[in-house]
Amino acid sequence: QVQLEESGGGLVQAGGSLRLFCIASGPIGRINQMGWYRQAPGKQREMVARIPNGGAAYYADFVKGRFTISRDNSQNTVHLQMNNLKPEGTAVYYCNAQVVLRGAMHELDIWGQGTQVTVSS
Repeated sequence: QVQLEESGGGLVQAGGSLRLFCIASGPIGRINQMGWYRQAPGKQREMVARIPNGGAAYYADFVKGRFTISRDNSQNTVHLQMNNLKPEGTAVYYCNAQVVLRGAMHELDIWGQGTQVTVSS
């Protein structure tokens, strides 16, 4: 069973920075796209940033120029550097990965448990 584990969330003042970390473990053959999503109270989950395997990253308009997503395929990890955080960025941030299990052909959509990010004004 493949699992994603996030860390790095916390409380920060507006204008501050946080770095989120996510590691995938289990019988992984290949990880295609990895990404970060967030869900604020009372709102739907939304994409923050995603990065394909070997391709360019894609960002939501509300984080462009402030957040940077990166991945290390050798370690099955993805990071999200968040700078100049705003109070509206308060949410649970979820790691997501499209994983092909070792020996398998089809892709699985895997989610982490989430990490809380709180930005105070």
